[in-house]
Amino acid sequence: MIIHTVSKGETVSSIAGMYGVSPLLLKQNNQINDELVVGETVVVLIPKVTHTVMTGETLYSIARDYGISAVNLLQNNPIITENGILYPGQTVVIEYEGEKRGTLAVNGYAYPYINKSVLIKSLPYLSFLTIFTYGFTPEGELVGIDDDEVIRIALDYGVAPVMLISTLSPMGTFSNELASQILNNPTAQETLIENILENMKEKGYKALDIDFEYVFPNDRQAYIDFVEKTTNRLNENGFFVMTALAPKTSSNQSGLLYEAHDYAGLGSVSNAVLLMTYEWGYTYGPPMAVAPILKVREVIEYGVSQIPNDKIFMGIPFYGYDWTLPFVQGTKARSLGSVQAVNIARRMGVDIQFDEEAMTPFFYYTDPVNGREHVVWFEDARSIAAKLDLISEFGLVGTGIWNVMRYFPQGFLVMNGLFNIYKAL
Repeated sequence: MIIHTVSKGETVSSIAGMYGVSPLLLKQNNQINDELVVGETVVVLIPKVTHTVMTGETLYSIARDYGISAVNLLQNNPIITENGILYPGQTVVIEYEGEKRGTLAVNGYAYPYINKSVLIKSLPYLSFLTIFTYGFTPEGELVGIDDDEVIRIALDYGVAPVMLISTLSPMGTFSNELASQILNNPTAQETLIENILENMKEKGYKALDIDFEYVFPNDRQAYIDFVEKTTNRLNENGFFVMTALAPKTSSNQSGLLYEAHDYAGLGSVSNAVLLMTYEWGYTYGPPMAVAPILKVREVIEYGVSQIPNDKIFMGIPFYGYDWTLPFVQGTKARSLGSVQAVNIARRMGVDIQFDEEAMTPFFYYTDPVNGREHVVWFEDARSIAAKLDLISEFGLVGTGIWNVMRYFPQGFLVMNGLFNIYKAL
């Protein structure tokens, strides 16, 4: 796999010629057009084995003939998922050049209202799909979501659906009061766990993700006990449990987000954990990379000192932010996807720059309507590769993508280029 950064005057055809690949393949894999932006990335995967589709052949028959899975074909040929058809004379890639580093478990987070086309294009690259989010009452009754169709589609693609339970309030903030009420009420806990188990069996969920944020520090041990109780009960019924953890760098880190998230304690009673290594650059904060690589590294270094590395999923953002300048505290940045960010740079006629320290792309532009300057920080193939390097370096089990609501072809291309993606079903 090669990550090419576009220079002035380069075209899709000239880049394809440089590496001896088809311009059409570059366009289809990266979902780009002929109008490239200086500084944007193009992921180059060089075919090793290809096949020309014959009349009557199907995705499954081709996969069978080459001893691979139909999902492997979809991973190597995203255009098939995009178009939904194979046609005689079409060239499909069976295998790309380059050795894979190993197997990567990929957990993608999504809301139940995700665009179905985006979901279907993402699923070949996912091991798990975590659907955000179930709530609950202080008495332990579930607050449900409309998740039936998303679960069904995930199962069709061999992706294990994961139920997520959180303390998110109707106002969109995490309620430490609700957390405290359930953590200090054994009867309500039993009710909640029973309701979770019943819902998972009824809906076809395969795992549970627990996401209690801003838990009161004096509920620290109660949270560990609740996760342990939930994990034991679900494991007995064939389900596993993941716990989401704030991005800590030390055991005594202060702040309400961090103090009750005991890495060693929660890691020991969970089957897996997600380290939420993103949101340094955030909606109401000053402009900066969402997941600067040095910050991510600090969290991982602490994480593996407290939790077995084969339990850890490292968070990776599939989004960025657009800030209006000069930044004023309390103003809100606009969230956007990586494809959207590149399109803005193209439309505004500006080059994309790259911060080598943060290992993250960014650019400035001026709004032609009001004359205000903006800065955009987002993710590209280089930033995703840098994060995946940390997964390899520390031997982590996988990644958790927040989130897959916007399709990010280069993010998945890099994952597929470097790893065999674990399929849970």
